[in-house]
Parts: sequence; structure tokens; C-alpha cells
Amino acid sequence: MEKIYTKNAPDAIGPYSQAIKANGLVFTSGQIAIDPASGEVEATTIEAQTEQVCKNLKNVLEAAGSGLDKAVKTVCFLADMNDFAAFNAVYGNYFTEKPARSCVAVKTLPKNVLVEVEVIAEA
Repeated sequence: MEKIYTKNAPDAIGPYSQAIKANGLVFTSGQIAIDPASGEVEATTIEAQTEQVCKNLKNVLEAAGSGLDKAVKTVCFLADMNDFAAFNAVYGNYFTEKPARSCVAVKTLPKNVLVEVEVIAEA
């Protein structure tokens, strides 16, 4: 197992790694819309938060020698399923290879963000 870290994505806000590379796969931790430059959630709309989440995931995957185009599975968490269409519009710009995906609504996300996404990708 190899722990993955990049300064181009937010530091973990708990006892976990940004990602782990193992057996030819990269497993990212869920990313939320924290801007790595400020360490804060600055975006307030689902579209802007999804953009930041996807940029964070892109940077973590690239640090692992992978990329969004190598994603095989994503798990998406939304604070409000009414944001599903707006989330998809942004998500689809980043995950163009259309990996397998689950998307669920949850009661609350860390820092009260609107979206969190985790990825499993080929290394």
C-alpha cells in the first residue's frame, strides 16, 4: 500500500489519507469543496462546489499517477437530491469516460457542504 498526498488538494480533516494506491488501483477518500489554497469551503452553489470537488479529485489522482479518465467507480453524496441535475451537469464535464457510479442523498456532509465524491481508479 502507498499513501498518496498532494498539496494541490485539501489536507485530510481526520485520521485518513487523501488516497491509497494498492494492487493497481487508487482509492480516494471522499473529497469535499475545500479550496486547497485557503483550506476553506468558499463555493456556495452545487455547481461551484462540484467543480472544486472534481478539481480536488483530479489532483489527488494525478499525484497517484492516475487520472479522472481512469476512474472505474465513483460514489457521490448529495445533501439534497434536488441538486442531482445540476451536479450531473458539472460531473459529466470531468468524468467523460462514464465510470460506474452510485449517487445518494445524505442527511449531512462534513463542513455542511452540498456534495462529496470518492473515486476508485486504475493506477
